[in-house]
Amino acid sequence: MTKKVIGRIDKVDFPKLNLKHVDVKIDTGAYTSAIHCSKIIEQDGKLICTFESKGHPNFKSEHIIFDTYTHTDVKSSNGFKENRYKIKSDIIFFGKTYKINLTLSTRDDMKFPVLIGRQFLSKKFLVDVNLENVSFNNSNS
Repeated sequence: MTKKVIGRIDKVDFPKLNLKHVDVKIDTGAYTSAIHCSKIIEQDGKLICTFESKGHPNFKSEHIIFDTYTHTDVKSSNGFKENRYKIKSDIIFFGKTYKINLTLSTRDDMKFPVLIGRQFLSKKFLVDVNLENVSFNNSNS
């Protein structure tokens, strides 16, 4: 399988989360991928999530309900371990839909609401840090 070249940042869609043209940072230093979740309610074995960020006007969706989810320990860049919810969803790169595991995190103070980590990138993509928005520019031309 030929790996596609992507840059250090891009814009992608998360169709199951009703999110389009979301700014993502490709983070080869991170193992897991993370998405900003502004509100999480665990109720009756379900996870009710709101994806919204003041700094990103197109990062806004109604409540999304997950019937299945797990917990995972994530070690952040500052060395602290945090137990996070983990969901499965879809992401679109280059017009193709892929499955992705996402940990839910508070990223309001971060420039990008989504980090894409090595677990997702592995065997699919090569990262060229000199490039930006390769998937977005190729999907919308």
